[in-house]
Amino acid sequence: MIPVLGFAEANVAVLGLGRSGLATARALRAGEAIPVCWDDNPATREAAEAEGFTCRDLHKQGAFDDIASLIVSPGIPHLYPKSNPVVRAALEAGVPVDNDIGLFFRSVATPEWDNFERLPRVVAVTGSNGKSTTVALLHHILESAGKEVQMAGNIGRGVLDIDPPTDGGLVVLELSSYQIELARSLTPDVAIFTNLSPDHLDRHGGLGGYFAAKRRLFAEGGPDRAIIGVDEDEGMFLAGQMSMGQADDRVIRVSSGRKLAGAGWNVFARKGFLSEYRKGRQAGSIDLRAMTGLPGAHNHQNACAAYAAARTLGLAPRMIEGALETYPGLPHRSQTIAEVDGVRYVNDSKATNVDSAAKALSAFKKVRWICGGLEKDGGLEGLKGATGTVQKAYVIGREAAKFALQLDVEAEVCGSMAVAVERAMADAQEGETVLLAPAAASFDQYDSFEKRGDDFIAEVTGRLG
Repeated sequence: MIPVLGFAEANVAVLGLGRSGLATARALRAGEAIPVCWDDNPATREAAEAEGFTCRDLHKQGAFDDIASLIVSPGIPHLYPKSNPVVRAALEAGVPVDNDIGLFFRSVATPEWDNFERLPRVVAVTGSNGKSTTVALLHHILESAGKEVQMAGNIGRGVLDIDPPTDGGLVVLELSSYQIELARSLTPDVAIFTNLSPDHLDRHGGLGGYFAAKRRLFAEGGPDRAIIGVDEDEGMFLAGQMSMGQADDRVIRVSSGRKLAGAGWNVFARKGFLSEYRKGRQAGSIDLRAMTGLPGAHNHQNACAAYAAARTLGLAPRMIEGALETYPGLPHRSQTIAEVDGVRYVNDSKATNVDSAAKALSAFKKVRWICGGLEKDGGLEGLKGATGTVQKAYVIGREAAKFALQLDVEAEVCGSMAVAVERAMADAQEGETVLLAPAAASFDQYDSFEKRGDDFIAEVTGRLG
């Protein structure tokens, strides 16, 4: 646990008592603060009270009279589409609003660090797609190199739940826009921006607000090194803002699909080969084509970002290559379930938006595509032109018929995962891939994308025996 510093004997309100909220309350108590907790769910409040925490209805008049700060769980809106009434009350009372990410960065460095030979370092990863894979891949690379490394944030443990890093320790964080936008302290040593595509637009008041939330990790934090995907205009803009000139190697530009030139530090993947260039000269090259844990251009982009971070942390190209070869992949993210009779079965349930689904489709030559679910803002327009590998779509979800009508490929309305898997398996030929890449949220039929992916796995493995 990371004890929260700076609030000793002060009342600190905690709104939302899920995983991150309870971890925050514990870390505040460990730092001798007095957590004052609230959640609208009575059962969640009871669980907090069972741990000895005081719950106070923060909706009531005067609830913030003695509060030093309000700590908000990431799922609670503070501005768009409408401010949560408790957050609004805190702002009206002049009480600072923060989250567990801000508390982590203000508390992780302690006076004990003065005695370390090598200071611990924190790598923070954000972006629309590929965050989890980039974090897990970098963690795998560093662990393979014998480094002491912890993984936290949106993946693994909560940021305040990890052990205090020791001499030379490394922490790799996955941070969403929800987590970044409110954090009052953001000071990673290395920050990574993977890419940007429309997502969470209602929460951020549009694409500009969404990008602005991601950008805070760089603009507010001032990392020693910024690794930035430049395949979208926003990434190019951010790289330009962070750089002091063409040869400024504090910015590492990353791309998948095109060669990057110039006097700076560039890492890119083309036709399955990762290349590193510094000052116009090649410094490393890795063949990614046979690495089953990293299929497709989108995973090659993730590999470039993780490679660049590992190089920044002092690892040699050959050491990184060995770790990439043994990376098993993450559950629900381009996860190969089986390969039988020349047909590959891949679970990419995490492809919850149009952009990530399009990238998943491009990773395979002939696809039997299982898709559908709760549509996100913007509809399916972004899939037009990205379905060239699709032999046929098998559509699930409560509004499967409406979803199917928007596709530019042959589509069969299946409704349930069981029917979709049965029909796709019956049609699949040698050399094809049965791919779950929904291009939609899961909440019309499942509690989470993980449950959706687990259902796909169960249906496939059950039929394969």
